[in-house]
Amino acid sequence: MRASMSSGHTLYFSIQALKRAVKFAVFVTLPLLLVSCVTETTGGFNVERSDSVALDNYLQLAVGYLEGGDLANSKRHLANAAGIDNNNSDVYAIWGLVYAREGEPELANDNFQLSLRINPANSKARNNYSAFLFANNRFEDAYQQLERVVQDVEYPGRPQAFENLGLAALRLDRTAEAESAFNRAVQLNSQQFRSSLELADLNLKKGDVLQARAFYRNYLALLQFYRVTHNARSLWIGIQLENALGNKENIAEYGEQLESDFSASTENQLYQQLLETLTDE
Repeated sequence: MRASMSSGHTLYFSIQALKRAVKFAVFVTLPLLLVSCVTETTGGFNVERSDSVALDNYLQLAVGYLEGGDLANSKRHLANAAGIDNNNSDVYAIWGLVYAREGEPELANDNFQLSLRINPANSKARNNYSAFLFANNRFEDAYQQLERVVQDVEYPGRPQAFENLGLAALRLDRTAEAESAFNRAVQLNSQQFRSSLELADLNLKKGDVLQARAFYRNYLALLQFYRVTHNARSLWIGIQLENALGNKENIAEYGEQLESDFSASTENQLYQQLLETLTDE
């Protein structure tokens, strides 16, 4: 039984959300041959153990095909997994991701909720549900789900969950809660580069320029480490920071990149307005 939605939204928070959708450490797309006869037994072979392995394999395959955009094969392996255990929380959590990808919000929502009714302690499923809620502009609902996720100290995705909580708090204009969440994310994992950028912005708005510079420098280091490029917003935050520090050369450097790569952006319009004020000084 699967649960019922109609307009599609991209899951928002992290590419890792998909990879954390089921409860094992490594995701490998296994050859179909490996799962075609795992329930056969001879001698003292443990049938229950075989079913457990087969279930895990089908779930891994479902996630792998989903990541590759092959929804038909993902659904096929989910059906195989449900044939082994039709009361498995992870099965319904992945159905939620599939239906979200297909643009079926009601079905996605129902399957996420069913997953969490089966296992309320499934933090991976709850984090993915919060991503779905956020993508559908249900920010308060997402925030409430994430508050529960971050309480799970054993959840390996807890740093990302705190970052997600901060993003939801920003959408709800809860600045203090957002800053606290981003600080926890960085405390748990200093490589949460989105949290570093948001903390740079929040501290800059508070007038704490030196703290903002420290977070922005960490953000720049992580961009280089992960080989990620600037977006319009990160460049604009950099421009504002350098303006607060009085570094005109750096303002020009970030500004040139903003004009070149994001000429139609709102951030570039704000930069042009800033240039006018600097020229008038």
